[in-house]
Amino acid sequence: MRKINFSAGPCMIPLDVLEEIKENIVDYKGNGISLIEASHRHTYYDDVHNEAINLMKDLLEVPEGYSVLFLGGGATLTFAMIPMNFIPAGKSADYAVSGAWANKALADAKKLGKTNVVFDGKDSGYTTLPDPYSVKPTKDSAYLHITSNETIGGLQWKNWPETGSVPLIADMSSDIMSRKIPVEKFAMIYGGVQKNLGPAGAAFMIIRDDLLERSPEDLPAYLNFKLHASKNAMYNTPPVFSIWVVKLFLEWVKKNGGVAEMQRRADEKSSILYRTIDESGGFYTSPVDPAFRSTMNVVFRLGSEDLEKKFIAESEKEGMMFLKGHRSVGGCRASIYNAMPVEMVQTLSDFMKDFISRNG
Repeated sequence: MRKINFSAGPCMIPLDVLEEIKENIVDYKGNGISLIEASHRHTYYDDVHNEAINLMKDLLEVPEGYSVLFLGGGATLTFAMIPMNFIPAGKSADYAVSGAWANKALADAKKLGKTNVVFDGKDSGYTTLPDPYSVKPTKDSAYLHITSNETIGGLQWKNWPETGSVPLIADMSSDIMSRKIPVEKFAMIYGGVQKNLGPAGAAFMIIRDDLLERSPEDLPAYLNFKLHASKNAMYNTPPVFSIWVVKLFLEWVKKNGGVAEMQRRADEKSSILYRTIDESGGFYTSPVDPAFRSTMNVVFRLGSEDLEKKFIAESEKEGMMFLKGHRSVGGCRASIYNAMPVEMVQTLSDFMKDFISRNG
């Protein structure tokens, strides 16, 4: 019996996709060679690469004037690449600090240029967000950066700051493809693929072309966004396996109703768990402001650490894996990304109710 994967990443991958990988991993489409051993310059991979890019554009309704890239290094490498490419001399960058991942992005930017913090949720323990319209760029700002969904804190922006002519950049690692996005509001959207699009090993970037003109010529080649865009993200050998699986995952999204249906499912799944928490009479509690609760990462606490350990141990015996919260905050966390069926979320909800009956 397959386990239920509530991990914050790597994410659950649709069984249909895993079966297709299994069928083609040794002999790709009957060509006598595996895709992951074939030249990335051959049409075998070239077709996969371009299909993945076109599916991202199609599903997210990316307007003209944007480049879509898939690169190695995940979001963490991108944290450094953004300030290296997009903070010109005499400018600074603004960061809204909503939790652990926003803090990591800021920490790297501080090493590479002048930064300003336009919001910091530290005083609330990163459990709430401001009115997005109150978050404004500072004078001489090169861009304003947000993290759309904090996987550790279970906190999600529901609307976006209005930045005028200042580019808005968002790390959407953990909620990409789970809701409709007004891409035209952003100069750049990026993220690691392993939280909601596929396996670890790649990052996606959607970058407005005029922003690419800022990339300095003296950057090392791999760190230059403009160079990658000019080569269709094929300047060097791409992470072939990861991008292949992303392509298959995106095909699955399209087959299953696209982003609108993923959003409907995300709302349904998260509502099941938040209702279970809120109707538990305080047995389970969520520290997150209800207005900003994540539809991807549902965090909750029980009355004591001993009770949480018992909850996690018993849930694992029932085949529900990785419900332990991040080591920095403790508690429990259920990550319910696109590939997770509503039935699996209902299984967790039923277990939570049964656990109350035995331990309440």
